[in-house]
Amino acid sequence: MNIIQVIVLAIIEGLTEFLPVSSTGHMVITSSLMGISKDEFVKLFEIVIQLGAIMAVVVLYFKRFFKSTDFYIKLIIGVIPAVILGLLLKKHIDKLLESPLVVAIAFVVGGVILLFVDDWFNKPKIREEKDINHTTALKIGFFQCLAMVPGVSRSAASIVGGMSQKLSRTAAAEFSFFLAVPTMFGATVKDLWDFRKHNTLTAIQMHEDIKLLIIGSVIAFIVAMLAIKSFITFLEKRGFRLFGVYRIIAGIVIIVLYFTTNALHNG
Repeated sequence: MNIIQVIVLAIIEGLTEFLPVSSTGHMVITSSLMGISKDEFVKLFEIVIQLGAIMAVVVLYFKRFFKSTDFYIKLIIGVIPAVILGLLLKKHIDKLLESPLVVAIAFVVGGVILLFVDDWFNKPKIREEKDINHTTALKIGFFQCLAMVPGVSRSAASIVGGMSQKLSRTAAAEFSFFLAVPTMFGATVKDLWDFRKHNTLTAIQMHEDIKLLIIGSVIAFIVAMLAIKSFITFLEKRGFRLFGVYRIIAGIVIIVLYFTTNALHNG
């Protein structure tokens, strides 16, 4: 990866991490378009900069992280399904990350769901995080696991999961943000450990890799800071339908390009 590719991917990550459009899916497609080969470092980079973006949540919602012990208990409960399934399915997930077609299909399916989700769950009873109980947190955690399929969107899965449990759009979005912090922290630590364990790097290469990870994370963090509040404001006023339309169009375009490109190569 070169520095331009790092900057482009980091900006895309920061813009899309908290939108229900799949940041991972967008990075997979962008990497493919830029001709970035899916080696171990690229996979690590895509995980680490997600943590960079998610740290924006800690800064913007700083006070929420110091209100009560129960807040952390909910996050721990909510992240348990992702930890278990992530460890069990990691090799399969890594293979899916290499497929633009999987991303495209997930875009379309998720887009159709977002077209109707505002109508399905239009009578919320929970409008603040403090009113979420432990059972609800666990159920949302299971919904979040759907995002292990690239293109589904961790944000979309957990927000829809929250709304299905009677959370308002805003409460579901914010809890999704909070739940992302331990989820991505754990994923980043695990991937860093695995990368270091299975790759022998020279001092020069290690220095270069660390530099790219830091640059990508900082850019993703700054862009995410700008994106979060805008998303919440838009969500309160407009809901999810526009995101559904975007996902469907993007998915169809990717599918057409995928089969057109394959046909040209095979021809």
